[in-house]
Amino acid sequence: MIPLKPLANLFTHDVTNMPPLMGDQDLWHDDTALREGIAREGADWAKDKLAAFGKIAGAAETFEKADAANRHGPELRAFDRHGMRINQVEFHPAYHDLMTIAIENEVPSFAWNHPQPGAQVTHAALTYMLSQPEGGVLCPMAMTYSVIPALRGTPSVGDEWIHRLLTPSYDGRDIPVDEKSGATMGMFMTEKQGGSDVRSNTTRAIALAGSDTEYLLTGHKFFCSAPMCDAFLTLAYTDVGLSCFLVPRWRPDGERNNLSIQRLKDKLGNRSNASSEMELHDTWGVMLGGDGRGVATILEMVQGNRFYCCASSAAMMRQGLVQALHHTTHRAAFQKKLIQQPLMRNVLADLALEAEAALALTLRIGRAMDEAARDESAAALARIGTAVGKYWICKRAPGHTYEAMECHGGPGYVEESIMPRLYREAPVNSIWEGSGNIMCLDVLRAMFREKAAVPAILAELDAARGANANLDAATERLKDELADQADLELRARSITELMAITLQGALLARHAPGAMADAFCASRLGARWSGAYGTLPPDVDFDAIIARASPA
Repeated sequence: MIPLKPLANLFTHDVTNMPPLMGDQDLWHDDTALREGIAREGADWAKDKLAAFGKIAGAAETFEKADAANRHGPELRAFDRHGMRINQVEFHPAYHDLMTIAIENEVPSFAWNHPQPGAQVTHAALTYMLSQPEGGVLCPMAMTYSVIPALRGTPSVGDEWIHRLLTPSYDGRDIPVDEKSGATMGMFMTEKQGGSDVRSNTTRAIALAGSDTEYLLTGHKFFCSAPMCDAFLTLAYTDVGLSCFLVPRWRPDGERNNLSIQRLKDKLGNRSNASSEMELHDTWGVMLGGDGRGVATILEMVQGNRFYCCASSAAMMRQGLVQALHHTTHRAAFQKKLIQQPLMRNVLADLALEAEAALALTLRIGRAMDEAARDESAAALARIGTAVGKYWICKRAPGHTYEAMECHGGPGYVEESIMPRLYREAPVNSIWEGSGNIMCLDVLRAMFREKAAVPAILAELDAARGANANLDAATERLKDELADQADLELRARSITELMAITLQGALLARHAPGAMADAFCASRLGARWSGAYGTLPPDVDFDAIIARASPA
């Protein structure tokens, strides 16, 4: 709880030169880049919903709930008092409150409940705003959102589950799903011996006699995301090959399924969310997609989860920046406010550039997803752009949150601040759903398997040709890199990085004020960039950049 009227006049001294508590934030109204991006990428029709949600997600009470949910993380109750298996995960009430906020405001369901141009962009914005106070609840939200295409591919299963997942009602009870007002989805794909190499999995699936869809699964899953969900997608081998299955917590006969949670992971961050190890022993499941087509079936789900990672990492950058701007605006040193001091202004402006570029790329990917069904180039851009964004935006987030923390000095390092939690949360998006190397290899895969992928990237860059000399030069460097077929795998990170920052530069050059675009291109695409924040050249318009990033 936020302390009421703390005492500044102490026995030994008066407390001065400390920033006031931030209080409520308006995550929509105070974010100029977000509002412009929503209009630009075709989602202006949803601005009223986004405006309302910006107040809900930004409320001081929401931030308090996020803090409580992370301080009092989930606890496993594997057995009841009589020694019988129940496999329950108990959460602090604040976690359930946050889940209610997310689901009742359609964070996982909006894109599917409102299928029109701009729906995926709106989904990204909802995710972006909710991720600023709290990232943990976004894990089950991401999977509930991203599973819909896989379920649609198997109507016999989808007809039973989709309406439950798209209902804007949170029901956290551990009871059969047909007795609940709404449902959530998790997944467990990876195993100890293979990790991202899911073809190394050893879990087996044996068909029930007389059925070609129902199976019993036996094996061990090493990272099971959100084990409190109502059902999960998982991979297991049949006699035909690696296949995908939906495994519910409760069997159709109303009995608990054989899902044995072994332990909850003690993670660096993402502490409000439960991650677990799971044993499957004759666990009932139903096949999704074709027999032996497990990887193909989950591909779209993985794509959706990676898109979530982009939005979530961009969100953490934005909130870290907001916190740093608030602190430096109210804190003075050496007879000046921190925000007035040249080197701090360089750092803040640099953080602002990174945050806006991350958001711009995320929203552009969202529009490509909206257009994918009717436009081959858009589909290709969504495919390769998601991998590029997942690698770069998520890779930049930990350093960004650290730099924002450093702007606070010591007060940013103590747990009463949101900054330590943002810092711990930031690495996870770069790790799950494919770590850095996996993403860069996926970029190469998209380049070679989808003939429209590279042309779609180059079309985005060509649309900004002539707007900035550094951008034009970087575009030519990228073309040279793509034309060179030698050692592509060895160079995959540098190619993906160059692709990301040229895309971001092109988006800012076309749509952001000149001060933003010029500073980004000069620093990221010029010859001297080290990746460190606070190294912008002296001719940058620091006033304009900081003013644009500052909450109203």
